[in-house]
Amino acid sequence: MHGTIDGFSYGLVTPVAGFLMACLGAALGLRCTMRCLRTQHAWKPGGLALGAASIGSGIWTMHFIAMTGFVVAEAPVGYDRPTTFASLVVGIVMVGIGIFIVGYRAATRLALLTGGTITGLGIATMHYLGMAGMRLDGGRIDYDLLSVALSVVIAVAAATGALWVVVSRRGFLASLAASVVMGAASTGMHYTAMAGVHVHLEATGGPGGEPATELLVPMLLGPAVFLLLAGVAVVVDPLLVTGGGARNAGSGGVRRLRPGVPTQRMRANPARRDRRDQVDTAAARSALRRSADLHDV
Repeated sequence: MHGTIDGFSYGLVTPVAGFLMACLGAALGLRCTMRCLRTQHAWKPGGLALGAASIGSGIWTMHFIAMTGFVVAEAPVGYDRPTTFASLVVGIVMVGIGIFIVGYRAATRLALLTGGTITGLGIATMHYLGMAGMRLDGGRIDYDLLSVALSVVIAVAAATGALWVVVSRRGFLASLAASVVMGAASTGMHYTAMAGVHVHLEATGGPGGEPATELLVPMLLGPAVFLLLAGVAVVVDPLLVTGGGARNAGSGGVRRLRPGVPTQRMRANPARRDRRDQVDTAAARSALRRSADLHDV
């Protein structure tokens, strides 16, 4: 017997809220990554880790916000707590591997493709491991193979595209556009995967789990608070906000001089010295003429 599935039991509330959380996590994570790509400061590993945790937390939060609107009419939906939390950890670790590859090898096309692929697979793994933690009383879940493959392709393509924007473009608007793309693609990946879900109800009850409302709502508070704190960290660091490049790298954001490129002041001083030398030469010539005139008299 097939179960009756409704993925939008709260209407557009859960898709929109999930999309916004995915965009928030992607925005924070990509800003951290963009900043770290353009500095050799000792803070770089921590910044990349913060970026990976932000992206992973945002997408994980999006997934389970969307799942609060998922119901099966004939059976209650529950979740296994260890598997559910494992999906968050595994997702962040895999996203982190991809982010670190791009963070330290951003100049190569192979590094970008590898990092984007691993990041996208981390997003997909997070989704399907979270789905593996779902428990239906008297039912089981099957997936349509085409929907699974399409969802993985969307995740990999979105992650690679977003990282490419971060590597090749600078500025706030570029990272904002990349975060919206990643948020939209992550949400689209989720609902593409869910479109291929089929519930088969059995006569005997399956292994139970904690009810969705009792587990998901308190569980979402942790990542939400983390994203809030990460957002505060980005806001209070002007270099993260402005996306300062290598010219701003260094301790305390002090501007470094690049070899062979003089600063504006250095370019201006020779001109002032030349004008000063011209005035001195003209004055010397005038004095010599006056001296010659006096000698002739």
